Amino acid sequence: MNTPDRDVNSLIPSLLEERILILDGAMGTMIQGLQVTEEMARGKRFANHHIDLQNFVDILCLTQPDAISGIHLKYLQAGADIVTTNTFGSSPVGMEEFRLPPEVMREINLAAVRCAKAACEEMERLDPSRPRFVAGSIGPTAKQTSISTDVSDAAYRNATFDQMAQSYYEQAAALIEGGADLLLLETFIDTLNLKAGLFGIQRYWDETGRRIPVMASLTFNAAGVTFVSSQSVEAMWNSVAHFPLLTVGMNCALGPQLMRPHLEELSQVAECFISCHPNAGLPNEMGKYDLSPGEMGEMLRDFGKQGWLNIAGGCCGTTPAHISAIAAALQSVKPHARHAVEPYTRLSGTLPLTLRPDANFMMIGERTNVTGSRAFARLIRNDEFEPAVEVARQQVLNGASVIDINMDDALLDGEAAMTRFLNLIAGEPEISPVPVMIDSSKWSIIEAGLKCIQGKGIVNSISLKDGEADFLAKAKLIRRYGAAVVVMAFDEQGQATETTEKVRICSRAYELLTKEIGFPPQDIIFDPNILTVATGMSEHDNYAVNFIEATRL
Repeated sequence: MNTPDRDVNSLIPSLLEERILILDGAMGTMIQGLQVTEEMARGKRFANHHIDLQNFVDILCLTQPDAISGIHLKYLQAGADIVTTNTFGSSPVGMEEFRLPPEVMREINLAAVRCAKAACEEMERLDPSRPRFVAGSIGPTAKQTSISTDVSDAAYRNATFDQMAQSYYEQAAALIEGGADLLLLETFIDTLNLKAGLFGIQRYWDETGRRIPVMASLTFNAAGVTFVSSQSVEAMWNSVAHFPLLTVGMNCALGPQLMRPHLEELSQVAECFISCHPNAGLPNEMGKYDLSPGEMGEMLRDFGKQGWLNIAGGCCGTTPAHISAIAAALQSVKPHARHAVEPYTRLSGTLPLTLRPDANFMMIGERTNVTGSRAFARLIRNDEFEPAVEVARQQVLNGASVIDINMDDALLDGEAAMTRFLNLIAGEPEISPVPVMIDSSKWSIIEAGLKCIQGKGIVNSISLKDGEADFLAKAKLIRRYGAAVVVMAFDEQGQATETTEKVRICSRAYELLTKEIGFPPQDIIFDPNILTVATGMSEHDNYAVNFIEATRL
């Protein structure tokens, strides 16, 4: 448990280096065994609430806390090192349908941590040598930010990035302040939702200085793509690798057998620890899960022997018996050893894109740019977004590795146009695989775009034109959104034209980015400014040469 006398930020990683830690099993499966009635869910406090609460099992942390603590205790007795709070649906957005008073969200999360801590304290009294931990569970909600839930409008979203980030921020704050040892964002099927969650948590860290480890676990289908937003394993990792995760992993939807190849891939591409808590197989025709504890233990033992695991547990259909079998099977198995990947520029749409030194130059499609294409600008101004999407499709079909999108036009609401266009192409299977370059001279348009892409894109661009403070503030936010950045050779004195000035400004920007805020060098792309050539003006004669020389240097 998170107490003043132990530092979970160092203790948990050190334990993960030594052995595979065991996560608990399904809370929902155990709650079903309680045969919860409407009266039990409501308790005295919510007896007159106007909406049924029987299906909102998180409320039991307030109305039946002993029962929830009892479930945690059974998992700990079975061998779990980590128990997850009964708060999967207890974010402000997740609780909307039950129309409870706003303060109840915080109360549930605080009570849930108390329930889990009570069980951990009891086990630690019996065996003080073995620490037990409480993971604050944060679920994905029923909202999606990457895809439309309206078949008549592909640009529609039933929640915004800002709404989701704020919701996750509030839940994370309650869990941390309640004493959770770590946070577990689990069963995420939309990577943009996960990015919003990480964004909200980072904001809480920055505001309070209170930081605990964070686990992220996503749900993939049998084809190895996120269940709703269709992002591949490596593309997903590229999208979230900017955040200092304790673990990244997989849970739900699949049993261990179908999860196997995708977990193997994740263990190869990710640099953090790896977690896995699969279902007890796939549900049968009666909705039950048939994989026995022994079978599941053997399958996860195989995962461990392959070197793919640091944390293992169970999801739907798993019970204390499953956790006991998993704990026994993994008792003497060495954990996954973290490894560094080559520091290449790694981007993503729904598929990954890695820029390697031996690769040819990258093709960027720039016809989806209102400042560079009159035809595209006319379509956007006339609100003809469907044919505008076709322009993007043709760019990709003709070989573009990245598409550059610019909505800087005095006749446009740039933020709205950028948001709508990005939302539309996110649902296009021929366009969405490639990364996006968000191109604008207006920061508000850039930020609007960053809130729409689930992959790892590129911001084009920032510069030192308005001074170091402005430059670093924008770079920090770009990093928090998980994007790479183009830096222009432009400072407080103006746009560099001479070779030495281009090099000086780019070198200064590099030092600031890497040393002041830890921006990864591989995610910095310099534009030394080619400027206009062949104007006939003698002072412009060397512009092209200066660009080439600066690039070479």
